[in-house]
Amino acid sequence: MIDAVTTEWASQLGRWIHVIAAIAWIGSSFYFIALDLSLRKREGLPEGVGGETWQVHGGGFYRMQKYLVAPPELPRELTWFKWEAYATWLSGFFLLVWIYYVQAELYTVDPAKLPLAAWQAALIGIAALGLSWLVYDGLCKSPLGKNDVALGAVLFTFIIAMHMAFLQVFSDRAAFLHTGAMIATWMSGSVFLTIIPNQKIVVADLLAGREPDPKLGKQAKQRSLHNNYLTLPVLFLMLGTHYPLAWSSSYAPAIVALVIVSGALVRHFFNTMHSGKGYVWWTWGGAAAALAVAAFLSVAGRPTFDSVDWEAGAERPEAQTAAFQEAMLVVQSRCAMCHATEPAWAGLASPPKGVRFESPDDILRHATAIRAQSVLTDAMPPGNITEMTPDERRIVAAWLAERGL
Repeated sequence: MIDAVTTEWASQLGRWIHVIAAIAWIGSSFYFIALDLSLRKREGLPEGVGGETWQVHGGGFYRMQKYLVAPPELPRELTWFKWEAYATWLSGFFLLVWIYYVQAELYTVDPAKLPLAAWQAALIGIAALGLSWLVYDGLCKSPLGKNDVALGAVLFTFIIAMHMAFLQVFSDRAAFLHTGAMIATWMSGSVFLTIIPNQKIVVADLLAGREPDPKLGKQAKQRSLHNNYLTLPVLFLMLGTHYPLAWSSSYAPAIVALVIVSGALVRHFFNTMHSGKGYVWWTWGGAAAALAVAAFLSVAGRPTFDSVDWEAGAERPEAQTAAFQEAMLVVQSRCAMCHATEPAWAGLASPPKGVRFESPDDILRHATAIRAQSVLTDAMPPGNITEMTPDERRIVAAWLAERGL
C-alpha cells in the first residue's frame, strides 16, 4: 500500500503540472482560433496569403498574416505549438493511473456493478480510451467526415453512448471522469497524429520544392475545430468529478449531453464574434438554459435510500476490533453528518466528493483518505466545525496504525 504522504504529494504535483499545461494548451488554442477568424483579405497582400490582422499587446503592434497552404519558403526559425497538448495529456494520464487505477477500490470500482480488481479496471479503462480514438479517427477520415454537421451529430451520440457504457462498468464518478478523458484523448491524439504530422508533410514538401496538398490543411483545421468546441465540456467533466451532484444523478448521461451543448454554444458566440459576424447573444441564453436543466436533473435524479444499512460489512474481521469500533463512533459523530447520502449539514445537497461514512465498509474503504485528512492534517472537518478533539484524532490514528497505516 502506498504511503499517504506519497499519494498526497504525487496527486498535488500531478494536478499542478496538468493545470499549467492545460492553461498553456487551451490559451494557445483559443488564441489561434480567434486569430484565424479575425483575418481579413486586403489588397497588396503577398501571393498565397488568405488574410491578415493587426493586434496590439504589451506595448507593441503585431501584423499577423496567414498563408492558406504554405509560404514560398520557410524562415530559419519556426515555432511549433504541440508540446502544450502533449504535456496536458501525459500529465492527465498520469493522474488517471495514479488516482483511478492505483486507488481503483476507492474511486473506480463499484462492487454493486462489477467486482473488478484494480488491474482489470485499468485494462478496461485504457482499452476504452484507445478504441474510442480509433472510432473517432475512423469517422473523421470516412466519407462522413466531409459533412461537419453530420459528423458532429454522430460524435455527440457516440460520446453519450460511451458514457452510458462506462456507467455499466465503473463507479458513477469514474464514468464521468473517463468520458472526459476519452474526449481529451481525441483532442491530444488529433494534435499528435493528424495536425502536427500534416504540418510536417507540408514543410517537407516545401523543402523539396513540391506543391503542398491543401487537403492536409483542411484535415488539420477540422480537428482543430473539434478541439475548439470540445474544450469547455472536457473542463466541466474533469472538474465535475469533485462535485457529486452531477455525476451521481441517474440522469448523468443527459447532464453530459447538456454540458456539451452548453459549451458548444459558448464557443459559437466567441467564434462568431471573432469572425466579425456580430454578437449572437441567444447562445448565452441557450447555454444558461442547458445548464439550468442539467442542475434540475442532478437533483431530480439524486440517489435516495429509505434506510441505511449500518451493519453492512460488520462481519469483516477489520470491523470487529475494539480500535475500529471506537474510531467508527468518532467518524459517525464528527464526519457522517456531511458524508451521508442525504447530508444533514445545511447547504450540502450531496456528500463532498461522493464520500459517505454510512457503514463500516464505507469507513474501511476510505481509511487512507481519513488518515490524510484527519490524522496527518486537520483539514477535516473543515475549520474543525464539528469540534473533533485531539483525543478523538488519536483514537482514529490508533485504529489506522492497527491497519498498518
